[in-house]
Amino acid sequence: MLKDDELFARIEADWRTAELSPPRRAMLTYSVKLTHTPGQMTSADVEALREAGFTDRDVLDIVEVVGYYAYVNRIADGLGVKLEDWVPDEDGSI
Repeated sequence: MLKDDELFARIEADWRTAELSPPRRAMLTYSVKLTHTPGQMTSADVEALREAGFTDRDVLDIVEVVGYYAYVNRIADGLGVKLEDWVPDEDGSI
């Protein structure tokens, strides 16, 4: 979807150091916080997305995608589903 393999590689390596537009950076910052510390989300986090140009519908879409991803991963983890061979471990090894 990016149509930019080099940008994709930089995002995959560390999105925080990739050259991203302010809206993309805001979306990823929000998504990481929602994933790692959902209980710490506040209206200020939503406002940061609005200030980056996202509509309320966009915010809902972001929350739904992040939430669904977390849900599916917990289902897979809970059932002991093994990762595909091409998915790297947390340390980056395959």
